[in-house]
Amino acid sequence: MATSELPDSRTEDDGSAVLRVMSYNVRSLRDDEDALARIIRACAPDVVFVQEAPRFFRWRKHAARLAAKSELFVLGGGAPAAGPLLLCSLRATVERTEDVLLPLTPGLHRRGLATAVVRFGTARVGLISCHLSLRKDERYAQAGMVLDRVAALGTPYTLVAGDLNERPGGPAFTRLTGRLRDGWEAAPWGGEYTSIPADPHQRIDAILATPGVEFLGCGVPPHLDPADLLAATDHLPVLAAVRVPATV
Repeated sequence: MATSELPDSRTEDDGSAVLRVMSYNVRSLRDDEDALARIIRACAPDVVFVQEAPRFFRWRKHAARLAAKSELFVLGGGAPAAGPLLLCSLRATVERTEDVLLPLTPGLHRRGLATAVVRFGTARVGLISCHLSLRKDERYAQAGMVLDRVAALGTPYTLVAGDLNERPGGPAFTRLTGRLRDGWEAAPWGGEYTSIPADPHQRIDAILATPGVEFLGCGVPPHLDPADLLAATDHLPVLAAVRVPATV
């Protein structure tokens, strides 16, 4: 289950940080949690942008268990962010976290953002995990709110990742990529399609970044156990290696 084609995490001589970051919709851990954790461990991420984390009874316990099985730690999010969650390795130095609830449309699910500002050595970066609406107009508005949050973080570089519930070229996806770079378009690697595991035919999950972040590869990791991918959840993971410059 090696993903060795993608660069490993490291700190460069100039202080920049090479990070492995992952986005994964885990469907509230309703499937095979051990298979899910094996996939995450095999990808060796520094940060995991999770969507559909448990939100109800004992949600903290469930999130902590997933983190422990994945050999990571809970950074922020979960129920206070209406589902998006951030996991990280000990390599991250946490500056701050904030869970943001987006406006509620009556009759639809509440949406939110799990956000953080972290440092990897001298590289400072903002993180936003999101899961956009199934409804087109609300999804487009939420894309604008994500961009507003990118600006509000006040970081020189920011990574945004999540389940966008929309294919490239759609209004919300296009709104985001008007200001953020799409990892798959910048440095395609592995597979493109993230939904559904049994018949991948569309890309609705993405890792995006502000200008200045260099994508070294981004896509659905090859060589993962097909049985684990089918058992873990109803999405495929997206993994990227990025280079974040040192903060002056």
